[in-house]
Amino acid sequence: MTMASEAVPVVAVVGRPNVGKSTLVNRILGSRQAVVEDKPGVTRDRVAYDALWNGRAFTLVDTGGWEPSVEGTPRGQGPQSEPSLAARVAAQARVAVDAADAVLFVVDATVGVTDADAAVASVLRRSGKPVVVAANKVDDTRAESEVAALWSLGLGEPAPVSALHGRGSGDLLDLILDALPEAPRHTDTEGGPRRVALLGRPNVGKSSLLNKLVGHQRSLVDPVAGTTRDPVDELVELGGTTWRFVDTAGIRRRFKENQGADYYAALRTAGALDLAEVAVVLVDASEPLTEQDLRIISMVIEAGRALVIAYNKWDLVDEERQHYLEREIDRQLHTARWAPRVNISAATGRHMDRLVPALEKALEGWETRVPTGRLNAWLTGLVAATPPPVRGGRQPKILFATQAGVRPPHFVLFTSGFLEAGYRRFVERRLREEFGFDGSPVQVSVRVRAKRESHSGRRPAGASRRR
Repeated sequence: MTMASEAVPVVAVVGRPNVGKSTLVNRILGSRQAVVEDKPGVTRDRVAYDALWNGRAFTLVDTGGWEPSVEGTPRGQGPQSEPSLAARVAAQARVAVDAADAVLFVVDATVGVTDADAAVASVLRRSGKPVVVAANKVDDTRAESEVAALWSLGLGEPAPVSALHGRGSGDLLDLILDALPEAPRHTDTEGGPRRVALLGRPNVGKSSLLNKLVGHQRSLVDPVAGTTRDPVDELVELGGTTWRFVDTAGIRRRFKENQGADYYAALRTAGALDLAEVAVVLVDASEPLTEQDLRIISMVIEAGRALVIAYNKWDLVDEERQHYLEREIDRQLHTARWAPRVNISAATGRHMDRLVPALEKALEGWETRVPTGRLNAWLTGLVAATPPPVRGGRQPKILFATQAGVRPPHFVLFTSGFLEAGYRRFVERRLREEFGFDGSPVQVSVRVRAKRESHSGRRPAGASRRR
């Protein structure tokens, strides 16, 4: 079973200006996505890209933060010098490393180890993160003799590569994959019919719905709640596609229908959800929504499954009941407004043809992946218009975002500080408005960059002891 979210690891590309980071990123991506120019400081911000090698996906973060003005004289300081350059590169590397699972450290082999390279190496050694050293600009065998000098960085064996010509890039990618945490391979291991769980409280019509879909009396139907005691699997062909339906109506314990019913209902529902990709939660539209209806819907959301809500017994709903039902849905189901809704009658077969389009829509939302570039371009505009609220006198910054997985969509925001729960819900709501995800839960989590103390552990120069 491969229904868990596909965690996509993050690789940060660090190095001083003009060592060929963006050229190497383009080589890895196989396309010219990163802006390249023969002068330092072209990449000014962290930019994230989707990458794939040998069936394994990962996110490349090309670090920048270099303004052309850094070559001038900063206000309040003397002339620009190499140590200040090293400090700036190291600071940029520190931000990237904190948000990454592994680091690709790019060094110009033709220049050798500079003060800036040594400063970055010091940060990387302390980080404890896996590091791959790329000795760039090794365009021919004559330049390979210069690679040995990079052992002095103390980060292991440097990998010779020519970002410009592609020399050694395959070996470099293999090293990157070895440095990453175990990641899923992009292969179709699921196969078979899509799996649908029929959920709902007793006597809402789950067995009647399955019988109507199958076309014959497959499940026992009785007005007494809890007739079905064991899960019933059925292959059903609908809309030219075969689906595997699991009827979970058996929610009562034998001979003890009135004792612990909710507990056993939860066990049976959870078991069905473990085997399902999408859940159809049946609700009796002719009666008010119950606490058990809401609890089952919450279980589907917490399990991370696609969701369709089917309002059954619609043939018994008059105009007045429709009015009250709409108010109940608006007031009680606000956490699942994104779920496709179908009004059906399992007894008469009314609107049964609407079920398959709703299932397909929910599964499509459940498996939607947003390209990293498009995600971050959208997020930049969102944060500019509505920045995160100030917390503890500081405003957290969102450095970049990546989609960590699908089934359901899971997004990770890399930040400089804690994001309030209300702002996370705001981001989720706007994600839905922009990208859809109809019928699927959306998970938004935050990875906060760790706070670091000064390197020596001593107070900064000029700081006085409080008496």
